Amino acid sequence: MYKDFFQLKERPFSKTPDPRYLYLSRSHREALARLLHAVEEREMILLTGDIGCGKTTLSRALMDELDETARVALLTNPRLSPLEFLHSLVAKLGSESPADNRIGLLEQIEQQLYRLFQQGIMPVLIIDEAHLIPHRDTFEEIRLLTNFQLDDGNMLAVIFLGQPELRQRLAHPVYEPLRQRIGLQFNVGPLSLEETAAYVDHRVRCAGSPTRIFREDAIGELYKFSSGIPRRINQAAALALLEAFGRGVREIDAAIIAEVVVELTGI
Repeated sequence: MYKDFFQLKERPFSKTPDPRYLYLSRSHREALARLLHAVEEREMILLTGDIGCGKTTLSRALMDELDETARVALLTNPRLSPLEFLHSLVAKLGSESPADNRIGLLEQIEQQLYRLFQQGIMPVLIIDEAHLIPHRDTFEEIRLLTNFQLDDGNMLAVIFLGQPELRQRLAHPVYEPLRQRIGLQFNVGPLSLEETAAYVDHRVRCAGSPTRIFREDAIGELYKFSSGIPRRINQAAALALLEAFGRGVREIDAAIIAEVVVELTGI
């Protein structure tokens, strides 16, 4: 609707986690570097961050960075029992006929991991929304995956993505064996005011705009509303584009942001 008006090729503030639009703030750059290191070293990593901070987009960026020597098993719905988790992992590693019992599934996982190793392929397990894993026993099955080892390290890299409560949950003494296996931890922080400005400009440029659309005072209002959380920036910025289009103005100022904030918050 508004793309032609603003000379955009795409919607710059879409809800989908498109890695092309990832803005590497200082925190996001460090997070991506740690994810890559975890894969290279076959480590287990815990990456946390508030809702909407960009964890999922970072995981997609990681997948884009990996080449054909990696096999990614991505779990986006971790509400699984231990047996369901093992069954899902076997299927994602390439088995067309997963076993129907735990012992059989573990044997298949070991066989598949060794087969991939022989082919020079690194298996990477990414568990998105890991704070939603309902059973402690499922975490235990994940920990036991690190027992599949070669002389020089693990046969599988494991990435937990979750909200900060996941870190709090794993702090409980019953998770001590798992915590000892987690080689890297990082919490993705919000954007600063300056990074918010760069983030908005980056996404607008990626969408094809030849000019800046959001004025400096608009960025200040966006930051005040979002506290530097990318998803909240996207929500307000997307509505602001619609509002500006409706008004027939090609620059978005603080007044437009204030109006859409009222729409979003009811305040």
